[in-house]
Amino acid sequence: MSKMTTGKYWWLKHLLLAFAFFAALLIAATFYLRHVTKHNQEIAVPDFSGMTVTQARRAAAQAGVRVDVIDSIYVKRVPRGSVVRQEPKAGQMVKEDRRILLTINAVTPKKVIMPNLVGYSLRSANAELASRGLRLGRLIYVKDMATNNVLSQLYHNSEIAPGTKLSSESRIDLVLGLSPEDNMTSAPNLYGQRYRAALDEIHESSLNIGKVGFDRGIRSYQDSLNAVVYRQVPEPHEPMKMGQTLSVYFTLDENKVPVYDPMSKEEQ
Repeated sequence: MSKMTTGKYWWLKHLLLAFAFFAALLIAATFYLRHVTKHNQEIAVPDFSGMTVTQARRAAAQAGVRVDVIDSIYVKRVPRGSVVRQEPKAGQMVKEDRRILLTINAVTPKKVIMPNLVGYSLRSANAELASRGLRLGRLIYVKDMATNNVLSQLYHNSEIAPGTKLSSESRIDLVLGLSPEDNMTSAPNLYGQRYRAALDEIHESSLNIGKVGFDRGIRSYQDSLNAVVYRQVPEPHEPMKMGQTLSVYFTLDENKVPVYDPMSKEEQ
């Protein structure tokens, strides 16, 4: 190629060199950003449920995330000071150094005031207990002219006076009236309902909670709250006398929940 031809295309040579330079710069920048931001490198959030805060921080450091305690509640069935809730949930994929928010079980249960429920209906009494942070326990029926009218309130089998201080989540038993002319109810359809809703509906149906069973996959209190009913005894719509017990069994596998046909009373 002559010097004249080489000189004629000098600009093309410089253009190609410039293009190559910027392409190399773009590739280097992409690799740098992927390294800094951990592009496509995510971490599965550990399951901190049941751990102490110290244990949770140690597990978080090993996994490459951080934990912060943002709230506390009191749950009677869970060890005090242990993790009862987390966000994001266990198993979710997050970036390294992500902040995981924890709710722990309070070391000291909150104190609440016992209300006066005498004269309330069962439904109103249950709502009042819930608003105070208390739980409804057994329903004890005695012969009376008005069904589901609260006659007395009990704590640990003894009458409890209004104004008494109790730990939150304490269970209060109610003595209720039962008229001979109005003493029957029926088993509610609990299939597919979650733990708290199912237990509340048993009480709303004027029944007591019998056996509560859980699948093997349910390992924590949080699992139990997310579980659904897949079996109940008696079956839905069976006639029952008020105060009888209804047993429920929970699973996290919603495929195990039967489709109940109230017309045939058979599980499809």
